[in-house]
Formats: sequence, structure tokens, C-alpha cells
Amino acid sequence: MWRVVAADSRSPRDGRFIELIGHYNAQTNPSTISIDEDKARAWLAKGALPSESVAKLLKIQGISA
Repeated sequence: MWRVVAADSRSPRDGRFIELIGHYNAQTNPSTISIDEDKARAWLAKGALPSESVAKLLKIQGISA
């Protein structure tokens, strides 16, 4: 299970994060994606750039990146 977070790009990959916005579990069938849409849209509106993996998850959830 992985966390979907908003983090400063200067922080290490597994370092501190600003806010937890969701979870992703690839071990279930089908995969479980739980992302708080309001938080995700707020961070995207502030100029946050999602990683490729998170952009795919957002697209699956119907949240435009």
C-alpha cells in the first residue's frame, strides 16, 4: 500500500511530506485507489506537479492533472 502525498520537490523521496491526500493499493483485485479529490484539486490549483505515477492515478480517478 502506498501513500499519495503533497511534498516539497527538494525533500528526499521518503522524507517529510506536506499533506497526505490518498492511498493506493495495487495488491487488491482490482487495485484500490482512494484520493481526496478536493485536496488533490487544491494542490494542483496551487501549481503542484504530480509525478508520472500519481498523474496516472489522478486520471483513473477522473481528476485532471
